Amino acid sequence: MMNIHTRPRSIYLTRHGESKFNQSGKIGGNSDLSERGRKYAQALKEFIQKENIKDLKIWTSQLKRTIQTAEPINSTIQQWHALNELYAGECDGLSYEEIQVKYPKEFAYRDQDKYNYRYPRGESYQDLVHRLEPIIMELERKGNVLVICHQAVMRCLMAYFLDKPHSELPYINCPLHTVCKLTPQAY
Repeated sequence: MMNIHTRPRSIYLTRHGESKFNQSGKIGGNSDLSERGRKYAQALKEFIQKENIKDLKIWTSQLKRTIQTAEPINSTIQQWHALNELYAGECDGLSYEEIQVKYPKEFAYRDQDKYNYRYPRGESYQDLVHRLEPIIMELERKGNVLVICHQAVMRCLMAYFLDKPHSELPYINCPLHTVCKLTPQAY
């Protein structure tokens, strides 16, 4: 009963602005925003101001690119470790081309089962789904929340709220510089 809402609320999901790693095609890491990413952070601030959202809470991961995306909004930011990007382990900081050359078998395994594939010394989408369970429980209880996160994290959250099967989760389109507004209804 504690998750039943009697008034409308919205969950806004967005990826961080473009990072320097995004520009160079590298995965993971903790890079800063690019110039284009900083422009998105400013545009996101203007969008949020125009929406005039009551009691908006802002959640980010603990990685620089999400925090830098939230900074212009000038509101209290809560950082969550659980919102950090899927950890690519030994592949962190590499491009997919570099992974294919350095770890050809791993690259092939990932293509065969992207949901269950776990990077060497890293995580899988399945691991990430489990890590996000407390976040989902909090989102179910809270009012209006803006979540500034990462591609894999956003895919998991979208899959949950849109009731998508695990087989579709790793392929949900979550482009940079886009805000998805979800307005769950009481049932």
